[in-house]
Amino acid sequence: MVKQVRAARTRQALIRAAAEAFAHDGYARASLPAISRRAGVSAGALHFHFPSKDALAGEIESTAARTVEEMTGSCRALDGSALGELVAAIRRLVVALAADPVMRAGFTLGGDPARDGGATVLDSWHGWVREVVFRAQEDGELADGLSADCVAGAVVAATVGFEVLGSRERDWLPKERMVEFWTCLLPRLATVPCGAPDPVRDAGPTGDRGPESSLAGR
Repeated sequence: MVKQVRAARTRQALIRAAAEAFAHDGYARASLPAISRRAGVSAGALHFHFPSKDALAGEIESTAARTVEEMTGSCRALDGSALGELVAAIRRLVVALAADPVMRAGFTLGGDPARDGGATVLDSWHGWVREVVFRAQEDGELADGLSADCVAGAVVAATVGFEVLGSRERDWLPKERMVEFWTCLLPRLATVPCGAPDPVRDAGPTGDRGPESSLAGR
């Protein structure tokens, strides 16, 4: 039992160290010796858990993809608003990207040209965003003249863009900066009849009402 706990801790330390290395240095430049040193484990322990750098990257992407699926699956606006659901998910994603190196690396690896076939996290996020934005369009929530494809692409591109920029300069990743960006963008997506509730303004972090907790509070 003690060995199993130690092995699990070693594995998690390696995943975190690799995520930090991939997010900061990129897939090609991150080396297994550097990852093992960062994790504080031997090269033998690393190869016991992960036979290759590709295996480590795949585990990080799978972990991040599961987190995205769990996060988006739990974001439900109380009034059924699709845009409210999108805001709640983006709000959670902003927090996760700022705090979790595995999430940051998952998105970074998906956009890394040195990492073939590694778009698991991006595919999961893009698919969900696209589904929700098209639902918003069908429900008449999108502002006139906006294409659902264009909106979904902009949301996903912004997500990836923050990660690419943040891997080079950490000033792009503070939560406050990302919140400021989404606060500027998201209210412009919605069409809100005079006197009607604003799903973008009013959606809280889990779809609950409350301007104080809203990403796009005005």
